Amino acid sequence: MATPPSLEPLDAPESDNLPRARASYIFWMMAANFGISMAFVVPLSFSLAVRIDELVPGREEVLGYVTGTAQTIYLVLSPLLGVWSDRTRSRLGRRRPFMLAGLALGLAALAGIAVAPNVLLVGAGWIVAMLGWATAAQAILNVQADRIPEEQRGKIGGFTGLTGQIAPIIGIGITSAVAGSTFLVFVLPGLVGAVLLAVFIVVGREAGTRGAVRSAPVSVRTLAASYVFNPRKYPDFGWNWLGRLMFFLGLYFNTTFTTFFYAQRLDLPVREVAGTVAIIGVAGVVAAALGAVGGGYLSDKLRRRRLFALIGALFFVAGGIVEAFAHTFVTLMIGSVLMQLAIAFFSAVDQAIVLAVLPSREEAGRYMAVVAFAHKLPSAIAPLIAPFVIGIGASGGDKNYTLLYLAGAALALIGGLLVFTRVKAVR
Repeated sequence: MATPPSLEPLDAPESDNLPRARASYIFWMMAANFGISMAFVVPLSFSLAVRIDELVPGREEVLGYVTGTAQTIYLVLSPLLGVWSDRTRSRLGRRRPFMLAGLALGLAALAGIAVAPNVLLVGAGWIVAMLGWATAAQAILNVQADRIPEEQRGKIGGFTGLTGQIAPIIGIGITSAVAGSTFLVFVLPGLVGAVLLAVFIVVGREAGTRGAVRSAPVSVRTLAASYVFNPRKYPDFGWNWLGRLMFFLGLYFNTTFTTFFYAQRLDLPVREVAGTVAIIGVAGVVAAALGAVGGGYLSDKLRRRRLFALIGALFFVAGGIVEAFAHTFVTLMIGSVLMQLAIAFFSAVDQAIVLAVLPSREEAGRYMAVVAFAHKLPSAIAPLIAPFVIGIGASGGDKNYTLLYLAGAALALIGGLLVFTRVKAVR
């Protein structure tokens, strides 16, 4: 891949000169991340499955097609949004306009999905919702690249992972109380996300960029180059990108069909799974807190990142194996707790690694969009592949979730090993 030409973005401070972020700023940033995660992941984990089961009962593969298509479309657009964000000139700065736009699109789309009369409109609505909430989430990560110094990255990566882990769990618990109303199941988490993100937009002040010197127009060649990077020039960025992709491919293998998986293993109707998911999720909150905050803190303290990424992958393998053979509530809970711990460990530390090996701080939006490929590609690919995996050797109405969860564990292990053995610039 050719090294892309300079995009001449607006000036951004280099990481060595970044002041420490204030506690209040970090709090509201994490609150916004919590809200976005609730609005975004609750539909993925529960609401979409319920809506699809209402419209096309017994066709759970449709969930994979709906989520995979939306992820693919966002993937195509995300680097363009990153370049646009880097070069934005406005009174609100570079990142806040994208938070506002994401909030408006995401909330409106969730309301539309709740009343959509057919699967086609549900799919179209989820494309818009995905575009909105994922754009807002990416803006939060861009802000971290712009404003968080090296000595705080592990802890903030941990808090980001923690809020992203617990928000869907709390969100599903809330929606289980209103499970009889499809509209509230979608809109209530979206309202929580909108309010918390709006508060951060107000209090998380960003210098205006309206008066900045305008850079040269972006050419078609420049836009095309924004989708790639030179792995020979930036090998640590490249290896971490690949390891991240493999880990998240394993993750999405093992989480896309959680609602249907629990329903099959516990012999429950799909709509009644919300309470089970919430109870199991609550048990995972402690594990997520330990993995995200503890792992992030220790990696900052010990100045070791790669080891904790590998530990996260090993925990994921353990959790995946337990869940693959689980047929009781207790074993499902044990497997889920191990996987929550794993995801928190890996995500917190790997985010710090990403910020350490970022090729250009001035092009943070563009490169963070490329990093997002390693997260979003699996979320697009896994839901499209998983229906074929669960169909292998399936008997009657039972899907082969054992094979799916074992495959996910193997992929996550490969990802952890790649980060641990191949990324050299970070300890």
